[in-house]
Amino acid sequence: MIGAAFDVHNELGPGFLEPVYAAACAIELRRRGIAYRREVPLPISYKSELLPTNYRVDFICFDEVIAEIKALKALGGVEEAQAINYLRASGLQRALLINFGACSLQYRRVVVDLPGFVDPLPKKSGTRDEPGG
Repeated sequence: MIGAAFDVHNELGPGFLEPVYAAACAIELRRRGIAYRREVPLPISYKSELLPTNYRVDFICFDEVIAEIKALKALGGVEEAQAINYLRASGLQRALLINFGACSLQYRRVVVDLPGFVDPLPKKSGTRDEPGG
């Protein structure tokens, strides 16, 4: 996944908006045979009631790792907190923040141990490039 991001950054460089990098990453992941789902909605509950809003993650790869695409000057605590919230909502334990906005590609691994969380996402395999797929 990180190698795919490096290829995208080497090809496009900094300066584009996040959707450009996300679309290019989808192409690179597909070319590398990396199973992913794109624009995956994550339902959020409050006191066991489903809220009318949800998170939407850029990618879930191998049904195990959230990959969140950014185009910022630098990654910071806000982006790491966002990744942790995505992990809490999904029940997954690993995320990868990838920032294409800097001169050099930046990435940060986020790993949490969330005992008691059950993955609310249905498991699907294969490569998907349509929103919500």
